[in-house]
Amino acid sequence: MEININPVALDLGVFKIHWYGIMYLVAFITVYLFGMYRARQTNKWQTTEVSDLVFYGAIGAILGGRIGYAMFYDFANFIESPLGIFKIWQGGMSFHGGLIGAMLGMYIYSRITGRKFFAVADFVAPLVSIGLGAGRLGNFINGELWGKPTDLPWGMIFPNTDDLGLTRHPSMLYELFLEGIVLFIIIWIFSSKPRPLYAVSGLWLLLYGFFRFVVEFVRMPDAHIGYLVWDWLTMGQLLSAPMMLFGIILIIYAYRKNAAVS
Repeated sequence: MEININPVALDLGVFKIHWYGIMYLVAFITVYLFGMYRARQTNKWQTTEVSDLVFYGAIGAILGGRIGYAMFYDFANFIESPLGIFKIWQGGMSFHGGLIGAMLGMYIYSRITGRKFFAVADFVAPLVSIGLGAGRLGNFINGELWGKPTDLPWGMIFPNTDDLGLTRHPSMLYELFLEGIVLFIIIWIFSSKPRPLYAVSGLWLLLYGFFRFVVEFVRMPDAHIGYLVWDWLTMGQLLSAPMMLFGIILIIYAYRKNAAVS
C-alpha cells in the first residue's frame, strides 16, 4: 500500500497550514474537553481549573519537545547553531522532552495552586494519550518515523520521504494504537475509581515505556544516530527504560504506603 498524503492541509500562498499543526490543535482541544469531563466526575477539581492546567501543560510540552529533540537527537547541530532550536517550522520534536516539559508545567501549576504535584499528574495522566494519538497521526500524514522493511500484508510505502521506496512497518500507526488508543482506555478505566496517590501516574509511565520500547524494535532509528549498542538499542528505548522503572517504583510506593487517594 502506497501512502502519499500532502502534509499541507491548506495552502493560502502567503502561508501554509500543515496537518501536523492541526493535529496539535486537535490534541489540545480534545485534552481540554476530556479534562472538563474528568473534572465533572470528581469533587476535587473545578472545570474552571482545567483551562489553566492545559495551558501550562501545553506550553511545557511544546518547549520541552523542541529542547528535548535538540538535546537527545540533534545535539551536534544544536552546539553548532544554538539558535536553530527556535526554528520550530523545520520540525523536530521529542516526546520524552515534551513529557519533561509538561511535567515542569504541571509542577509550576501545582506550586501556584497549592496542589500536590502527583495529584495534578494523576489527574492529567489519562489525558496525555489523547495528545499522543493525535501526534502519531500527524507523523503518519507526514510520512515520518516509519518502520523497518516488512513483507507483512499491512506494510506501507512512503514515497515522499523514503528514497528507497521499500514496503515498511507503519510504526507510527502502531504507536497511535498502543500509546494513543490502548493506553488511553486502560488508564481512563483504571483512574475511573479512586486510586492511591502516585498509582495512576505510575501505571501510565510503566505502560507507555513498555509500548514505546516494544515498537522501537520495528521502527527505524534516527539516521544520524542509528543504534546505540548491540545493533538494536535505540535512543527511544534508552529513554523509555527509566520510565518503566520509575513507573514500577511509583506503583509499589503507592500501594505499600497506602497513600491518600488522589
